[in-house]
Amino acid sequence: MNQLTPMTVDSVRQMLEEAGAKVAARDGRSANYGAPRDFSFEVRAIFPNGLALQIIARQFNYRDPWEAAGRVNDMVDVSLMRDGAYTPLPKGYDWFQGRDEEEGVDEEGLRQIVACVKGVNPKIYELQKLTGDL
Repeated sequence: MNQLTPMTVDSVRQMLEEAGAKVAARDGRSANYGAPRDFSFEVRAIFPNGLALQIIARQFNYRDPWEAAGRVNDMVDVSLMRDGAYTPLPKGYDWFQGRDEEEGVDEEGLRQIVACVKGVNPKIYELQKLTGDL
């Protein structure tokens, strides 16, 4: 059985910076006792094309002993934003189809989402709005 790779605020920040995004991140309950209880970390990134990702690792994913040791953040929730509002991607992409959030995303899935969002031409939104597809 393949074990999922744990993600940290630093590993997610680095992944997004390498993709060319401007990144802001904060640790949650795991590092700061006064932080909100509902997440371990939050990372927000905006890409040059104007699309933004909000990535939240929930408090912890507890696994059975044979799956992983202790508390791990191996899945995150990812939201897509455009012009300050949550948005789906235009038709034809593998992610964010008809919804603005992907839940339970592992590291490989997050890498795919980052590559996908980074490469979106924002003019596609306007084109699909004109054709009635969005």
